[in-house]
Amino acid sequence: MKRDSLFEESVVWSGRPKVVTCPVLYQIAAAIAGVVSAITTASAVVVATALGSSPGTLLAFAAWTAILAVAFALGPKWWRSELEFVVTERHVILHRGRLRRMMDRSAISFARIHWDPQRPGIGDLELVRAVPTGALRRRLAIVFHGLVAPDRVWAIVRGVTPSTPAGDGQRLLAQRLDDGERVLWSGHPPDGFRKWLPSSGRAALGLLLGVGLFAAAIVSSTHAVHAARTVVRGGLSPESLSFFALVTSLALTILLLVSAGVLVVYASIVRPARLETRTRYWVTNRRVLIQRGDEELHLERTRIVDVIDSPAAGGLNDLFLVLDGPRARAFASSGAFGERDTEGLQPVLRRITDPEAVRRIILRAPSEPAIPSVA
Repeated sequence: MKRDSLFEESVVWSGRPKVVTCPVLYQIAAAIAGVVSAITTASAVVVATALGSSPGTLLAFAAWTAILAVAFALGPKWWRSELEFVVTERHVILHRGRLRRMMDRSAISFARIHWDPQRPGIGDLELVRAVPTGALRRRLAIVFHGLVAPDRVWAIVRGVTPSTPAGDGQRLLAQRLDDGERVLWSGHPPDGFRKWLPSSGRAALGLLLGVGLFAAAIVSSTHAVHAARTVVRGGLSPESLSFFALVTSLALTILLLVSAGVLVVYASIVRPARLETRTRYWVTNRRVLIQRGDEELHLERTRIVDVIDSPAAGGLNDLFLVLDGPRARAFASSGAFGERDTEGLQPVLRRITDPEAVRRIILRAPSEPAIPSVA
């Protein structure tokens, strides 16, 4: 059996990314930079042909944003293509060349799995260590990108035998339990119109920003039409290169504003509502499992030291799971003390109808006899 050169421990599993992808945020940044480059280039053409001025500054800015677009699109792929993942007897290690990141297997608080919706069976495995809140708050996580059957790798990290259905992200988590694991309780947030309303100040601000961007697009469209008519009356031919470049620049600007508005509203309102519809919770005799769309959270019940009940809209309750880790009781990672959903799926059961019964199930020692399931 191979041994790791740093820790002199036996290597339990090793691998590399099967699929190298670019994160969505980087794709969006690349698209924005590309559109800005095109707008600036078109403006440079107008300046050079219609005004007779030097477009050097505009072209330099266009070149810079074009380079940024390429860097955003290809940089993450280049970086991830050389990653290597190793699981030893006691550690998980991510390394690229001489760079190493490692985490003690016993210190891992929970795992998130992000399935690739375009490639069945492929996904990212994110291993998260709970950390304190307050001034010491920080994020400790190692991500294994582009794995085949990431839930199988997570089972290896946990030291259990992967179940037969593991590797199929299209199955419910309840169909991919460990051998001997059984469901004690399952549930999901109740459906209703409330999910389409802003659930936080951040969501409300996002909605206002989206409306503002739509309004800016409408105003810009009005000014663009007026500007086009003005230059035509001033003698600029509609068939000239200058007019085409001007219209292209204005159209791309409006398109950018509309796209940004759609993106902000989708991220603030539509996406959370759709994900809430696809959210499922399970409490087994060993773990707490959360499935939300293509994302999963796996948490050992032995890591949970308390459950905080917080009132939610509609007379329901949110249950925040307080985690414990080596030398750190980690309230921050529970989400109860300011952790943001933008940082990933959190150990929080939202909009529960019978919180006290669920709390008793979660806090009951995993080795104790199961109590009746709660609907």
